[in-house]
Amino acid sequence: MTNNLMIKPDDIKRLREQTGAGIMDCKRALTDADGDFEQAVQLLRAKGLSTAARKADREAREGVVMSYIHHGSRLGVLLELNCETDFVARTDDFGQLARELAMQIAGMAPRWVSREDVPAATLDEQRRIFTLEAEKDGRPADKVPMIVEGKLNKWLEGVCLLDQPYRDTDRRVADLVTEKIALLGENIRVARFARFAVGEQPAAGDGLA
Repeated sequence: MTNNLMIKPDDIKRLREQTGAGIMDCKRALTDADGDFEQAVQLLRAKGLSTAARKADREAREGVVMSYIHHGSRLGVLLELNCETDFVARTDDFGQLARELAMQIAGMAPRWVSREDVPAATLDEQRRIFTLEAEKDGRPADKVPMIVEGKLNKWLEGVCLLDQPYRDTDRRVADLVTEKIALLGENIRVARFARFAVGEQPAAGDGLA
């Protein structure tokens, strides 16, 4: 195992910026990974997933409503982000997460928070469309179901906020939320959102319920 003195402060800083984990957690991950940065990232993500899983059933009734208006005032987002306590809701880290999510919604226009929110009728319709496309392309009948599910999964990654890629990284938006759960020690969930663009009709699934 690498001696702690060999862990570079710059690596700790870079790991903290990428994962949102605490300084000591970053240092410990780099130590456990023998200084390997990418392995340290994976260790922290695994820890975040474990923490999020333990907290997933805890009630989250506090939080914030974040508004984001893009320059030019022709595009805006309202987002409700929940946590467990008012104390966490007032932290800079929680506020930053809410803003990052609102900007993601503004730029990537998801229609639902997660896959569980997509109506069954919508999924059936997309499967029907993708099945027709595969058959039209002359794909072998026994391969069509696999092709359809692959296309459906790709479609869901685009329309569900938590499944979307986060910026130009290998992370998903869900990873960003998970990292903040690990950092702040509370359950965090995206409750709802609405995206408004001048002259644009809302898609099915948009709007605050």
